[in-house]
Amino acid sequence: MDRNTPLATALLTPEEMGEADRLTIEAGAPGIDLMIQAGRAVFDRAIAGYPEAELIHVFCGMGNNGGDGFVVAELLRQAGRRVRVSCLGDPADLTGDAAQANRQWRGDIRPFHPGELDDADLAIDAMFGAGLSRDIEGKAAEWINQINASDVPVLAVDLPSGICGLTGKMRGTAIAAEETVTFFRKKPGHLLNPGKTYSGEITLSDIGIEDDVFDKIHINIFENAPGLWAAEWPGYAPDGHKYGRGHTIVLTGDALSTGASRLTATAALRVGAGLTSIAGPKDALMVHAAHLTAIMLRQAESADALKSLLNDPRMNSVAAGPGLGTDDKARRALDAILESEAALTLDADAITLLADAPEKSFERLSARDQMTVLTPHAGEFGRLFGSIDDSRSKLDVTREAAARSGAVVVLKGGDTVIAHPNGKAAINGNAPPWLATAGSGDVLTGIIAGLRAQGMSAFDAACAGVWLHGEAGKRCGAYMVSEELERGLREVLEEDSQDWLVHGWLERKGG
Repeated sequence: MDRNTPLATALLTPEEMGEADRLTIEAGAPGIDLMIQAGRAVFDRAIAGYPEAELIHVFCGMGNNGGDGFVVAELLRQAGRRVRVSCLGDPADLTGDAAQANRQWRGDIRPFHPGELDDADLAIDAMFGAGLSRDIEGKAAEWINQINASDVPVLAVDLPSGICGLTGKMRGTAIAAEETVTFFRKKPGHLLNPGKTYSGEITLSDIGIEDDVFDKIHINIFENAPGLWAAEWPGYAPDGHKYGRGHTIVLTGDALSTGASRLTATAALRVGAGLTSIAGPKDALMVHAAHLTAIMLRQAESADALKSLLNDPRMNSVAAGPGLGTDDKARRALDAILESEAALTLDADAITLLADAPEKSFERLSARDQMTVLTPHAGEFGRLFGSIDDSRSKLDVTREAAARSGAVVVLKGGDTVIAHPNGKAAINGNAPPWLATAGSGDVLTGIIAGLRAQGMSAFDAACAGVWLHGEAGKRCGAYMVSEELERGLREVLEEDSQDWLVHGWLERKGG
């Protein structure tokens, strides 16, 4: 599988994964062979990840996930491990491939009682897979709660039991796994919280399903990774110059609110924008002047002055919101940029201003020739689009917001979702928890605006920006402050400069 293609980053809903299985079986691969391959993948991870585990307890359900568990159990037995198997139902009631897998298990099946994990070294959860569509209760809920209460590490098959593969939501209760082995492609529930947290470290395994199933399965949900947007990465052309890499304008608020826009501008310049300027009133620019060197300053005391500045087509990307303010002056500045031809990336105060008249704002955004990127956190999202119903999928909520606003919406968080108005969406999985700190979002706004200045489309720039932001945070380490993200971003760009960073330019040149 070529990791530099969008298909490599595809996420499959449980329904789509079922279709991939069906198409593969229809093409001549017996279902039991897929089950054996899946069990082999889990066995390999158990042996590699837990080499000292001697007593392993396998918990099986009554469906295909349980069938995978029986395969794992038999492979572990043949490898000389002590194996206990417990099944949620009567094995005589198993059907299809799961029944065949059960018949291949050469050990006994025993009830599970409290305290039985006290001497186990590893638990393997094969009770419920990604297709779970109901709340877990009764004996299954009791088992899950007892497993979670033990100190035994859990390796989950496909998805931790109790996590919905589509939404990442918990269905009553759920296994808290240390690791999860899934097959062919990840599911949205692996990346959406709380599923992301409950899945632990994820291993993606090939079980014999070929990519040609995508000829019949339309995919529009992706894991955010370079393969999704590498073809649009601007790279560096040998004959390029700064004027060919765009000019990002960052709006500033008053003199006592300059830090946020400075973080934004620095990030835009670092990610490769040819030129970056901060525009705003003179008193604020004097504060900026004491801190900045490569970033230019453009005085714009009024909305008319800002309009005049943006009449220059070279000023092709604007970032607004961080530190902008929400007074009448800020509102007039927002009106001015909405009337421009520049690519807009709006965050923070700009989103709050749009929320004063949401439907009118959406009409204005939809009417623009250049698609806008909105980067709200949950609170800002609620102000603009209405409060988020906790029972609904973050993926669905973000896609609906994008369709309603006519903008690419980046709903930030530990499981950031990026959605295009046409329904295409990406879920980000690389953000460390310490990115939740003051100013972090301002840096993200600048990264996206800087990429848009270089010609990336709204959706791809947003995806690339979110991924780079997460990687930069990982380089900085825990207890970082937002000023350090620029250093982390530089490290990411330098480390990967010989790989996907030049991919876009080469592809455009036919290389």
